[in-house]
Amino acid sequence: MGLIMLEPSCVWKAAATLGEGPVWIAEAAALYWVDILAPAVCRYTPSTGEQKRWPMPRTVGCLVPRVSGGFVAGFKDGLALLDLEENRLEPLTDPEPDRPGNRFNDGKCDAGGRLWAGTMDDAEQDRCGALYRLDPDGTCTRMDDDYLITNGPAFSIDGSVMYHTDSMERTIYAFDVSADGAVSGKRPFISIPEDAGYPDGMTVDTADHLWVAHFGGARISRFDPEGALVSHVAMPVSNVTSCTFGGPDLDTLYVTTATKGLAPDQRGREPLAGGLFEISMDVAGLPAARFGG
Repeated sequence: MGLIMLEPSCVWKAAATLGEGPVWIAEAAALYWVDILAPAVCRYTPSTGEQKRWPMPRTVGCLVPRVSGGFVAGFKDGLALLDLEENRLEPLTDPEPDRPGNRFNDGKCDAGGRLWAGTMDDAEQDRCGALYRLDPDGTCTRMDDDYLITNGPAFSIDGSVMYHTDSMERTIYAFDVSADGAVSGKRPFISIPEDAGYPDGMTVDTADHLWVAHFGGARISRFDPEGALVSHVAMPVSNVTSCTFGGPDLDTLYVTTATKGLAPDQRGREPLAGGLFEISMDVAGLPAARFGG
């Protein structure tokens, strides 16, 4: 197995409780991400080093850009349009009024402009999380169910395969995705061993390989399209939550992390926990797909 020997650099000692959902916005030349439990949306601008935070009114699990500008964000009470510059939130849909203990967690768009986002039990006890697809016309459909902690998703380059995770099962699933957004053929794709933590956020590179953050595993792993582990990057903190490619050439891997769950002695040993990291890579990623609504 090849090992990519690269040194992660902490660019923001944010001490985030639960950093997540990094997304590179080319026109802003900036990396946006969320601290789910703060709660806040954060922006890091590499060219200036600027670090900016927007407090949110409630837990915010994901942030995805829109074709028409601004973002769609996943909250405790559903999905909403978010305009950071105007400080405006506009509710879109709450697909789970019957599951008040849930919140939205991770989410991403496919190349067709559809948003895929998962929910989870905020108490991390019940298997009441689900995977939803929000179409550009505003239709929200439950696509899969029976999750404890949803994470991902990510998509193959041609869009025919979606990867989605139940973190507590340490399993990344693969689904076949048709042109109209229907899914079929759910199957276990990658199982993470107990000594490697829990699979968390993911991204795909231009070689169609999947990069997976390991919560509690102090690493990011790279898997080929058949699910074989080909390399990994060691991280200086235990709770690695997500990753995405950014920078002008999309060849910098940005990595979010968390302090959540660390005992006081661990916090002392991991002073960079909850920080935002960057890693210069020898492979590039893909531009973030945007919500078409």
